[in-house]
Amino acid sequence: MRYTLLLPAITLCCSTLPLTARAAGDLNMICSADVVVCEHMTRLFSQSHTDIKVNMVRLSAGEAYARIRSEARNPRTDIWWAGTGDPHMQAADEKLTQPYHSPLLSQQHDWAQKQAEISDFRTVGIYAGALGWGYNTKLLAEKKLKAPACWSDLLDPGFKGEIQIANPNSSGTAYNTLATLVQIMGEDHAFDYLKKLNANISQYTKSGSAPVKAAARGETTVGIVFMHDAVAMEVDGFPVKTVAPCEGTGYEIGSMSIVKGARNLANAKVWYDWALSADAQSHMKEAKSFQLPSNTKAEISQYAPRFENIKLIDYDFKTYGDSAKRKALLSRWDKEIGASAQ
Repeated sequence: MRYTLLLPAITLCCSTLPLTARAAGDLNMICSADVVVCEHMTRLFSQSHTDIKVNMVRLSAGEAYARIRSEARNPRTDIWWAGTGDPHMQAADEKLTQPYHSPLLSQQHDWAQKQAEISDFRTVGIYAGALGWGYNTKLLAEKKLKAPACWSDLLDPGFKGEIQIANPNSSGTAYNTLATLVQIMGEDHAFDYLKKLNANISQYTKSGSAPVKAAARGETTVGIVFMHDAVAMEVDGFPVKTVAPCEGTGYEIGSMSIVKGARNLANAKVWYDWALSADAQSHMKEAKSFQLPSNTKAEISQYAPRFENIKLIDYDFKTYGDSAKRKALLSRWDKEIGASAQ
């Protein structure tokens, strides 16, 4: 019933777009948001674009980049929606994605427009969210551990085997964490920190949001994730507390890119413009997506962590989205951290 009531508003929004909003056929999409969000947004789009069949696969941002790169000579994906901006920027740097100037770009926040500009319009920001972690309050009390408020607190020996974070090779969240720490501490000090933190890590997951879901289930005490993923667990009623690190933290600009050589280019542009609309972005919160939307007129969830309440660093998206820089950091992580975590 809820989706039926939303249909007129979504149809009205999309019918005003200056593109061929009645394109037909398939749309092959990789979605790097949480699977619930991916399914929700795909369903909403399909209700207002009944002649476009969306074939959606959910992959983490790092996996999505790897697939698009492997298919470069024979693209099977048309559009890549959501996931942290760093791998989107790397794909743009390697010309794996193609420029597109959406007529809705001027409606987006400055940070979303800047993401488009520095990538030569090969990607665009669609939401933003700060990095932090969530911890299980019950486990913390049972184990008599001090609540971690700062990055330095996570090195407490009491957290040995009590922390999860994703692998930065597969997860945009984890790569954002790596790049954030490098920017806060300097590269050598950041890797010294990560080596010490490794002693407290029980598992490097594939998905960026998996660590806090494990914390919510009581399988680990702390999950290093984007704060909105921890908030989602709180809203669901789990004993999770969300933390913004006291020293400062980075943030993501979740992005969207059209794959170079897309077979269904017209349909990719229809999704692209729809996904930048205030109406479409206002419905993301229905799937418990608590990021900050890029469209200035989109509705923001009351639970979304606000940037003005968080100590954010001036995250350098251009440098850490650069292909060579990303490869160098991941290579060093594999040698100094990943190898010892096997």
